[in-house]
Amino acid sequence: MFENTARTELSSLGEFGLIDHITKHIELTQTSTIKGVGDDAAILQFDAEQIVVSTDMLLEGIHFDLSYVPLKHLGYKSIVVNLSDIYSMNAIPTQVLVSIGVSNRFSLEAIEEIYQGMNIACKRYGVDLVGGDTSASKQGLVISVTAIGKQEAIKITKREGAGINDLLCVSGDLGAAYMGLQLLEREKNVYLNNPEIQPDLEGYDYIVERQLKPEARKDIIEILKEKEIIPTSMIDVSDGLASEILHLCKSSNLGCSVYEEKIPIDPMTYDAARMFNLDPTVCALSGGEDYELLFTVKQSDFDKLKNNPDISIIGHMTQQSEGPQLVSKSGNQHKITAQGWNAFNL
Repeated sequence: MFENTARTELSSLGEFGLIDHITKHIELTQTSTIKGVGDDAAILQFDAEQIVVSTDMLLEGIHFDLSYVPLKHLGYKSIVVNLSDIYSMNAIPTQVLVSIGVSNRFSLEAIEEIYQGMNIACKRYGVDLVGGDTSASKQGLVISVTAIGKQEAIKITKREGAGINDLLCVSGDLGAAYMGLQLLEREKNVYLNNPEIQPDLEGYDYIVERQLKPEARKDIIEILKEKEIIPTSMIDVSDGLASEILHLCKSSNLGCSVYEEKIPIDPMTYDAARMFNLDPTVCALSGGEDYELLFTVKQSDFDKLKNNPDISIIGHMTQQSEGPQLVSKSGNQHKITAQGWNAFNL
């Protein structure tokens, strides 16, 4: 499970020794960070911008399986999934706070790997790690991250705000993370039944990476800024496209028409779904953990987006009475229902 061969017991450092150890390499880069780790609270300073804050928790056995999730990847992912929530507000993340609960089966070297991944993510996205908490845990590994971001009030985008005939857009492609999970789970079961057999992931690098090491769509926020587009509503695709569509419709009191043929699915995702006897469209609608951005824009912004390879226009918003509808490739309409991730359906 752990890459480092050396093992230092956490009890040899104590809580404050551990905090000193894992924070000594943190570098602060944001001018808004006045004080980071080392006091009772971080000190941040913002002027004319609004602050957005989001938090997310990752629990071993619920959100990740350490039998196939590398600790460095887990640390990276724990930061990225929180930054995605900030980008979904059309805001810029600036700081994160990390709290972690660990059992005595984790060594110092294991914790170092987790924080290495976190620090890599922070550096990649230009955010500061400014604090958090550590605790012992009897329920396995627990990671909680709070992300802080900023944006001018006029540019902050919420789930509500879409209008009738607004275009419904999504970044990247969908269903890849779900198919990566299916592949990893299959190989785990094969290994458990016969430890002599090595995992066979060859040819499926993309979908495995989308599951283990997702990226937040900072680039989409930059594209929207460059093209002077402020989305009318936005959400990140963490629980499946269908679920997020329903959130936007409910928040804006609208319906929508989504065209199946317009939903972006990578060829590797498509092939993997067929290999598992799954419908690729269902995987895209219900899979989750893609961390793409789903947003609406005004019709007048069509020309600015129509040729962008990173953004797909998959439908438009309609009257609330029409409800959320999926228009199949054959032209039939089906009511969109959420079948994605439910943290309490275990």
